[in-house]
Amino acid sequence: MSALNTAKKPKDFVLSIEGLTVSFDGFKAVNDLSLYVEEQEIRVIIGPNGAGKTTVLDLICGRTKATSGAITFKGQNLTKLKEHQIVQVGVGRKFQNPSIYEDLTVFENLEISFPRGRNVWGALFFRRDAEVINKVNEIASMIFLGDKLDKPAELLSHGQKQWLEIGMLLIQDPELLMLDEPVAGMSVSERKLTAELLHRITKDRSVLVVEHDMQFVEDIADRVTVLHQGKTLSEGSMERVKSDPKVIEVYLGH
Repeated sequence: MSALNTAKKPKDFVLSIEGLTVSFDGFKAVNDLSLYVEEQEIRVIIGPNGAGKTTVLDLICGRTKATSGAITFKGQNLTKLKEHQIVQVGVGRKFQNPSIYEDLTVFENLEISFPRGRNVWGALFFRRDAEVINKVNEIASMIFLGDKLDKPAELLSHGQKQWLEIGMLLIQDPELLMLDEPVAGMSVSERKLTAELLHRITKDRSVLVVEHDMQFVEDIADRVTVLHQGKTLSEGSMERVKSDPKVIEVYLGH
C-alpha cells in the first residue's frame, strides 16, 4: 500500500472521518478525530486502554451516535443512518467476542448470514440452492473451516470461532470490514493464518482493525493510527509509529 495521498479529497476515500467527537456526560471519548481509509487498505488503530479505539468502531457502525463531526462511507453520510442501514450500505463489524450460533453447524452459521436470508421476505422464501452452497463452501475454505462444515460451532476452538464470525461477515460481501481485536486468545499459528486471511480479503475491500498484539499489527498493517485520549497521537507506517517518541512514552513504553 502506498503512502496516503494527502492531495485526495475526502470523497475519494472509502471511509472519511472528519472532526468526529462523542461526549459521555462531558467526557470526550473521541475528540475532534479525523481519519481517512483508502480502498484495499488494512488500517490498524492502536493505543492504550481508554484511548477511544472501540468507540470509533461503535460510531462508524451506528451503535453510538456522534455528538459532532462526519463519517462518510463511499460518499454517504453514516451519522444519519441506523445500524441495519449501515450494514446494508456495505459496512460489516466484528466485535471482540465471537457472536455466532453455537447450536448450529459451521455451514448453517454461514448459510443464515447469506444476504438473501437476512430480511423478512428473504427468510420466508430462502432456499439452499447451488448459489448458497457454492458461496458457503467458498467462504468456509477461505476461513480455514472447509473441513468443518458439519461441525457444531460450539465445538470449534476459540480461534476457529473468530474465523467463523469473520466468515459470516464476508458472506455478506461488505466493502469495509471492521474487526475489534480479532486475534485475542488465538494461538501463534492461528494469528499467522488470520494475517494471511486479512491480506487475502483486501483484494476486494478495506479492513479497519483495532488490535493490541504488536506483532500481528506489524504483519498486517498498511498504515497505523495511534489514538490517545480520543485524538490521533501519531499515524503512518508501523516503523514510523514505533519510533515516534510520543507513542513510546504513552503506549509502547508501557
